[in-house]
Amino acid sequence: MSEIAALTARLTRPGPSSSKRIDDDGSDLDEEELFAQLEAEIENDSDIVLRERGLEKIKREMEALKQLRESGHGRYDELTDEKEIIRVSANEPRCVIHFYHSNFKRCEIMDKHLASLAPKYFNTRFLRVFVENVPWLVEKLGVKVLPCVVCFMDGVSKDRLIGFEDLGNKDHFETATLEWRLLNSGVILKEQRGDSAIAYGVSSTVRRHIRGQAADDDSDFDLDD
Repeated sequence: MSEIAALTARLTRPGPSSSKRIDDDGSDLDEEELFAQLEAEIENDSDIVLRERGLEKIKREMEALKQLRESGHGRYDELTDEKEIIRVSANEPRCVIHFYHSNFKRCEIMDKHLASLAPKYFNTRFLRVFVENVPWLVEKLGVKVLPCVVCFMDGVSKDRLIGFEDLGNKDHFETATLEWRLLNSGVILKEQRGDSAIAYGVSSTVRRHIRGQAADDDSDFDLDD
């Protein structure tokens, strides 16, 4: 089980969008090779029921994982097309969108924390959008102060963080503070452990990953100014 869990963790760990991964011995492994190793471990299990159940389960979950990764899950991406942003926010079950401006220090700080959370909560899509690229959305959502993080659930805006008001109103806050705030909104979910996280350590690993006005100004950026 431990070897399978380790292999699955390597498959799901944050990294380049390429399907290649580096094995512990330094060799290149693509997803098909990793799956073959996982499959071999399961086939060697002496329990026939667990073996058959494990093979079917890992096939389903690796396919789901592949589809999520291809759609941008596990990454903190920037979108520039307003229609695409609307489409993604409408179709993703959970989506976090950071409305930012490139000349504002606090937006850079928010970027850093969101980039850390994106690989951890694989089931939520994390995006950033430059406010000047999305004037209609800015007007529609009433975005006036930056940074502004809007939480979408099933296409509906459910919550938002305006500036750093809910984060201690200080620049030097911990990522865990933002994480706690997003957990309370429901846009990210903690892994649920239970009986379904059975044989080979696959399910729990997959769910864990499916799961101012000037640059040096410390005040929030008001779009109306």
